[in-house]
Amino acid sequence: MPEGLVERYDERIAGVLSCYDRIVITGTLPGVCHARGMTSFLYTNAIRIFDYPQFAATLRDTVRENAAKVAEAAGVAIEHISKSCLRKEDIVAKAIARRGEHPGLAHVISAMEACGAYEPWHDKKSHKTFVRPDSGKCLHYYFYFIDAELGLIYVRVPTWAPFRLQFYCNGHSWLARKLTAEGIGFTAGDNAFLHIGDWERAQELADGFSPGMLHPILDRYAALCCPVLDTFKQSYHWSLMQVEHSTDLVFRSKAALAPLYEQLARHSVLTVKAQTIATFLGRSIAPNLAQEIGSQFSTRIEGTCIKHRFGKSSIKMYDKLGIVLRIETTTNDVSSFKHYRKVEHREGPSSMGFAPMKKTVYSLGDLASILFACNRRYLAHLSALDDFSTGVKLLDRVTRPRKIEGKTVKGVDFFNPTERTLLGALQNPKFTIAGVRRADLSPLLEQLSPSALSRQIRRLRCLGLIKRVARTYRYYLTRAGRAVIAAASHITEYGIVPALA
Repeated sequence: MPEGLVERYDERIAGVLSCYDRIVITGTLPGVCHARGMTSFLYTNAIRIFDYPQFAATLRDTVRENAAKVAEAAGVAIEHISKSCLRKEDIVAKAIARRGEHPGLAHVISAMEACGAYEPWHDKKSHKTFVRPDSGKCLHYYFYFIDAELGLIYVRVPTWAPFRLQFYCNGHSWLARKLTAEGIGFTAGDNAFLHIGDWERAQELADGFSPGMLHPILDRYAALCCPVLDTFKQSYHWSLMQVEHSTDLVFRSKAALAPLYEQLARHSVLTVKAQTIATFLGRSIAPNLAQEIGSQFSTRIEGTCIKHRFGKSSIKMYDKLGIVLRIETTTNDVSSFKHYRKVEHREGPSSMGFAPMKKTVYSLGDLASILFACNRRYLAHLSALDDFSTGVKLLDRVTRPRKIEGKTVKGVDFFNPTERTLLGALQNPKFTIAGVRRADLSPLLEQLSPSALSRQIRRLRCLGLIKRVARTYRYYLTRAGRAVIAAASHITEYGIVPALA
């Protein structure tokens, strides 16, 4: 963790946590996930190539019957969605609100979606018969489970060969169950931790997310939801499709984060260039670069988001629930990152060197450190930016009316001639050591009666611009007062007057 940013705002930050967020994994049957492999399987099992549609239809019926059986056993009705505008997450959230958070099947959704497929083909030139890649649509089932270890997960199962599965889980949900098991109290909201009783122990648990723990769970749900393993006599190979790793700076209040985030967002939009984005993601920009690279600022209901993308990877910053500053690196192609590992060669012995990361689920351990390094570089960049959040707070404090002891005290009006004269008089160097009295100010503000001048002094005290010397009627400027008067003088003399002239 870059100490610059955390140390600078240490008094505002309640805790820092880095862990996996969204993880989407693809399951493929190695022997039949490509056309040549499926062709070989059909020949090996004495299935005619042009009988492939009937063979696939039989498996489709098996998957459908299994889905109905699994849903019935859990007392869940399969809900079909035909409109793309309906969000599956909202439907599942309502189902979980009705049934509760206990482990088991929470809901099943079916939908017609695109899928990969094969079609029989006879090549008249080579006189060979085989299946070739095709695309189409088939019925997909989304099985949503509350897993005892991972929390809410889903398995997406197509009803047509080659049965490419999709599995989703979330690292924050997994960590929440780990914290509960260890008796560590926490408050969670919208996939983020707002409070944790022991932040250091939570980070240790987050670092323990293991592919070895995940693999048996994947195999178990594949066997339960897609009963085709006996037909193909092989197990699923699991590869990483999309991975998100987040670093959360949890602030003590919304008031502590809001002015800082506004400044960080503005400077990030203005200062982050293409080369900087490449640096965040550990990449380099070559002359023949064919990948998309750029930044995007968007406003959502939850807040604003700044996203920097480089090809199939991106890094973004957003304020979550107004209290969490989240830096999140997402990749849809883990092989775009290189790391030091054992490299197998077609000829000769293996060697150690930098090579693209493998897409297997067992790369999650090494990938965590790489994605965290991306977040860390982004935070290091933010720590070098100027922070004017204190000035934003002070300006708001001295210019907005406020209630004090039941009375409204109006803020400072920098354009009011009387107030500008009063502030200028308070800045007189001869009052710096001994302080200033009302009698000292009266000759400089003849337009104010003694009672009016007393009210002005009392108002400036309420706003925190001046402070009274104990057991006297002398006053001196506070640090905030000096900053406000200096800013007003600078704006007037070097901004407004030249502009009007």
